[in-house]
Amino acid sequence: MSGPGRYLTRRLQVWRTDTVDDGAGGQETSRVLQGTVRVKVDQPSPTERLVAAQAGSKHSHDIWLLPTADVRRGDELRGTDALGQAQRFRVLSVVQPSRPVYSKAFAELIQEEGA
Repeated sequence: MSGPGRYLTRRLQVWRTDTVDDGAGGQETSRVLQGTVRVKVDQPSPTERLVAAQAGSKHSHDIWLLPTADVRRGDELRGTDALGQAQRFRVLSVVQPSRPVYSKAFAELIQEEGA
């Protein structure tokens, strides 16, 4: 395997919010599994953390993806880390360089109370 794909050694499920009418004038919202993507999850650099803090962001992880991966702002990425611990990430934004060889998602790790 060549290109950036060889570094994408983890798989995370993509969950997206779906809203449907409930038939009584309201709506029901749930997360729906969209598929699985190959990723590499990094910690942000100290500079990225400083910029995020100044902007009031909760950016905690950089997640690298193939440029064709269907991951969008607001999606939730779910999987396990190298120790088998369950992880959930909320995607804050997704960017690509001018030459689309990869996509980079800025995400926040969601931790349950007491975790």
